[in-house]
Amino acid sequence: MANWYCSRESVKRAGAVNGTLFDNQVDRIIEATSRSIDKIVRRGSKPGRATFLPSTETRLYRWPRPHTTRSWILWLDGDLLSVTTLHKKAQDSSPVTISSDDFFLEPNNFGPPYNRIEIDQSSSAAYEAGDTAQRSISVTGSWGYSKDTVSCGTIVSGLASSTTATTMVCSDGSVVNVGDTLLDLSEQMFVSERSFAALDSVLINDASVTQNMSNTSITLDGSHGVVAGEIIRLDSEQLFVESVSTNVLTVIRAFNGSTLAAHSDDTAVHINRTLTIERGINGTTAVTHPNSTAMTKYEPPFDITQLCVAETLRSLGQENEMWNRTAGQIRGQVLDQMTDDIKSRYQRLREAAV
Repeated sequence: MANWYCSRESVKRAGAVNGTLFDNQVDRIIEATSRSIDKIVRRGSKPGRATFLPSTETRLYRWPRPHTTRSWILWLDGDLLSVTTLHKKAQDSSPVTISSDDFFLEPNNFGPPYNRIEIDQSSSAAYEAGDTAQRSISVTGSWGYSKDTVSCGTIVSGLASSTTATTMVCSDGSVVNVGDTLLDLSEQMFVSERSFAALDSVLINDASVTQNMSNTSITLDGSHGVVAGEIIRLDSEQLFVESVSTNVLTVIRAFNGSTLAAHSDDTAVHINRTLTIERGINGTTAVTHPNSTAMTKYEPPFDITQLCVAETLRSLGQENEMWNRTAGQIRGQVLDQMTDDIKSRYQRLREAAV
C-alpha cells in the first residue's frame, strides 16, 4: 500500500465523511483509483509504482542499431527525471559508463520529464551492444512524471537510530496526511496511518470546557506548539484547530465523528502527530534521520489529485449503496470531463521504446 494521488483526509473532507468506520474502505479505493489513473495516462510506470511520483530504478534497453533507428537516440518507455548512471554493454562483465558530459536528456525545451537520451554527436561516445544487443543499455535514475515537493515540518523523533522503525513523530500534523509520500534525506516514506499521543506535558488551562458545541475557545498551558489545521484530542473527543492566538485555540468540537464532552482543567492534550510509515519505498533505501531534520512531501499535479478525490468518492458512494445507483448526471458529466482532460494533458501515445 503506497503511492497515492490523494490523502484519506482530503477525501473525507470533500465528502463530509466523519468517523473512522470507512477509513479502510476509503484507503482501499484511493489506492485502486491511483492505479487506475496510471492506466489512463499510459506513461509506462511499473506495477505498484506511481506515474506522478518519482522512483529510483534501473531500466534495461536494447542497443538502438542504425538500421532500426538513429543509433545515437535511445527512446524510453517511461518518464525520466534525471540520470545517475548510463551504461553501455550492460550485459558484459564490465559495463562501460557513458559520461554525463556525452549525452543530452530530451526534449530539452519541455523536460523534465524526458522521453529519450541522445548521445552528444560532438563527442566520441556511442551506444554499443557488447556481447548481445539485448539489454545492452542500462539507465539508472529517477523515473516519473514529476517530483514536486512542499515543506511539511520536521521529524521530531522515532528514526534517529533505526532504519527499520515504522513509527515517527512529526512537528506539524496539519500538513502531513495518511497517503502522503514523504522525502527526508534520500529516503521516501509512505504514511499509512496516524495516531494521537500526549503533547509533552501540555494541559488545558481552562475550567469552562463544557459539553456544548458553541464552546469553541479553549486555553492551553504556555509553549504548547499547536498550530492551526491540527487535530487534538481531549479525553476521547477530537477537536479541529481553526486558529491559534497565543495560548487560546479556536476549535471545531466533536470532530471526525467523536463524541462531544466536557473536559476538566488540566486535562492532557493529545495531538495527531504520530505517523505509521512504510520505509524505503520507490527504490530508495531506509536510512537513519536525526531529530529536527526537515521533511518534504511529494505533490502530484493538482488536477490528478482532484480526479483521485472525485473518483474515490464516486466509488465509495456506489459501494455503500451496493452498486444500486449510479452517479448523478451532472456529477457523471463532470467526472467524465475531468477524465478526458487528464487524458488530453497526460496520456502518452508512445508506450514502448524502439
